[in-house]
Amino acid sequence: MEKPAQTQFPIHELLKKRWSPRAFDERPVEADTLLSLFEAARWAPSSNNGQPWRFLVAMKEKKAEYDRLFNCLVEANQKWAYRAPVLLLSVAKLQFDDGSSNRHALHDTGMAAENLVIQATAFGLVAHQMAGFRIDQVRKDCQIPEGYEPVAMMAIGYPGDPALLSDRLRARETQPRVRKPMTEFVYSATWEQPSTILR
Repeated sequence: MEKPAQTQFPIHELLKKRWSPRAFDERPVEADTLLSLFEAARWAPSSNNGQPWRFLVAMKEKKAEYDRLFNCLVEANQKWAYRAPVLLLSVAKLQFDDGSSNRHALHDTGMAAENLVIQATAFGLVAHQMAGFRIDQVRKDCQIPEGYEPVAMMAIGYPGDPALLSDRLRARETQPRVRKPMTEFVYSATWEQPSTILR
């Protein structure tokens, strides 16, 4: 199922096609395809070229690894994510190599994740990022050291049939995509003063 964005202004087709479904086909994602996703993430921009992102990845065929990430998801996400053949956790390194604080680490990790998601879209995959996971459990179960911050979980795979979802989730899957108007987030150099570009 595709659900392209209805944009006011032209944007790249990959950006229009990218969305976060909950319906996944259970067929595996090829290892070479996954490597290309991480290659895309690798080339994301970052402050001082610090590249603070780390990714923990688990494929369903490796049950113990997959279950380690899956069991950290909140129940609402477990109800649909179990069909996804790949689970991923993004983690940000909070300091530069010299020990100084990297206040842009979360931003940069998000940039790498978006590169990964757009590359997935180009391959006909879908990716759904999730804030709903138990951070303390993931720190413990995945042995994440001090100085690293778990950021988001992601389910990755080929698009599936929305009919397999619960009624409530199927309704969410098929409803129109909505975004705030630019007037709510594009300001001039003064806070909350609309930019003249919007007039």
